[in-house]
Amino acid sequence: MKKSFCEEFKQLCNDIHATNIKKGFYEKPNSFGENIALIHSELSEALEADRNNNPPSNKIPAYSSIEEELADVVIRIMDYSAYTNSDLFGAIITKTKYNQERDFKHGKKY
Repeated sequence: MKKSFCEEFKQLCNDIHATNIKKGFYEKPNSFGENIALIHSELSEALEADRNNNPPSNKIPAYSSIEEELADVVIRIMDYSAYTNSDLFGAIITKTKYNQERDFKHGKKY
């Protein structure tokens, strides 16, 4: 039987986390702050890629540097989701539905 997107997403989170354990990224427990800093560092790398005119990625040349770094952001978030056993998929779906009902620009200036 074919897995649902939700099941595939959760499996991918777990696979990413298992790879990171195998590659030594969890030799000691990571704090919330360390995980946020690692996610933020990937966003900063995407900004640097843009500053450098977004060349092809050195690691995955079929993609741009920005695509690679944004993928790293998502990968790190998915890893953290598996590490903390949180329901990232459910939160994304629920928050998306909530945002659809919000005011224009969510009532903010920008």
